[in-house]
Amino acid sequence: MATLRDECKVYYSTFNHEIMSLTLSNQELSSQDLIKLEDKHGAHNYHPLPVVLSKGEGVYVWDVEGKKYFDFLSAYSAVNQGHCHPKIVGALKDQAETLTLTSRAFYNDVLGIYEQYITEYFGFDKVLPMNTGAEGVETAIKICRKWGYEKKGVPENQGQIVVFDQNFHGRTTTIISFSSDMDARKNFGPFTHGFVKVAYNDLEALREVISQPNIVGVLVEPIQGEAGVNVPNDDFIPGVAALCKENNVLFIADEIQTGIARTGSLLSVCGNCNCSKSCERQDTYTKPDMLILGKAISGGVYPVSAVLADNEVMEVITPGTHGSTFGGNPLAAKVAMAALDVVNDEGLIQNARKLGEIFRERMTKFAETSDLVTLVRGKGLLNAVVINDHPSSSTAWDICVALKDNGLLAKPTHGNIIRFAPPLVMTEEQLHECCDIIEKTISEFA
Repeated sequence: MATLRDECKVYYSTFNHEIMSLTLSNQELSSQDLIKLEDKHGAHNYHPLPVVLSKGEGVYVWDVEGKKYFDFLSAYSAVNQGHCHPKIVGALKDQAETLTLTSRAFYNDVLGIYEQYITEYFGFDKVLPMNTGAEGVETAIKICRKWGYEKKGVPENQGQIVVFDQNFHGRTTTIISFSSDMDARKNFGPFTHGFVKVAYNDLEALREVISQPNIVGVLVEPIQGEAGVNVPNDDFIPGVAALCKENNVLFIADEIQTGIARTGSLLSVCGNCNCSKSCERQDTYTKPDMLILGKAISGGVYPVSAVLADNEVMEVITPGTHGSTFGGNPLAAKVAMAALDVVNDEGLIQNARKLGEIFRERMTKFAETSDLVTLVRGKGLLNAVVINDHPSSSTAWDICVALKDNGLLAKPTHGNIIRFAPPLVMTEEQLHECCDIIEKTISEFA
């Protein structure tokens, strides 16, 4: 009689054989084969465009059949420096062959250098390194609450953080507790308390609640990317900061998607500045009490996020109060420094600003001749086109499928809005070629 161990050996031998066969034939699998594999074995938590990518370089990606596309999504603005940037990949390779992870049980010889680098880069005293954007937001929420109890004197467990309608900060349980997206919320309760929601871009709505004694923070996206690149009035973010200061409340800027040169400045809260310390117009910089970064802080090469704050805020974090096994690992630190170097070395801030103006000018002129495009909005190279159809219609999706067929990748958001966010290394010539594709494709739907 076969023993359980014998049965396990047979099972794993068969399993390994199947995996080996699949691996060996991987180059022969078609896009449809690979889509079917994901559909069968993966959770259906995304609805991707029907394209299977296998290679990326700069502003281009290729599918498994070898067709080349312009990437106009940049992995939701994680690939600002372009796909597989040689300097960032080189930093990854070098460090991966030396030391990848120690946990924070020990010091490593890269983290302190990185912490000095990033705090000086953005003009803060301290950084708390994490891995993903949602982790960064969760970390900022914890710091804010602890600051409220220990520094502001709010009674424990009564602190409230102000958030805004149509926000997107991630999909953890705490974050979806104050989300406006019903797909993200339905059947995931019970939800976390401690949040007050007000209308975005409405300083009077914020003014009405921020003076309440238990408010400890205001969490805001300087531009709401997932909501369809919703750009507020010029006075909104400075107004949020001023109200926070007046009421001894922490101003928390979620720059996970808008930061790292995407909007034509180092941070979206910088206005037209190059950075927080050396800028063209210093008076446009609205420094937050806490800054949350992710995505392009690693150029899309490795998961890296960070929360930055000055000492008075960050000193509430003490040993045992927060942590992450991978947070601050040497591999992430080296990648992040290389990625941020590229932003300065290649003038990505200035390029995003210049090309963004060109893109919006062209799309606005096109909208004047198209019944299908009702609005063009954005900042830098984070832009959106609003399609003249109901959000529940498939028009924007169908346009994105047609764009794919014509060699350009983008995705709809909120049903009838198409977000356009190419890598910031794009040239003016390439941008005009992409505008030609967009105009041609949308015109065919008119």
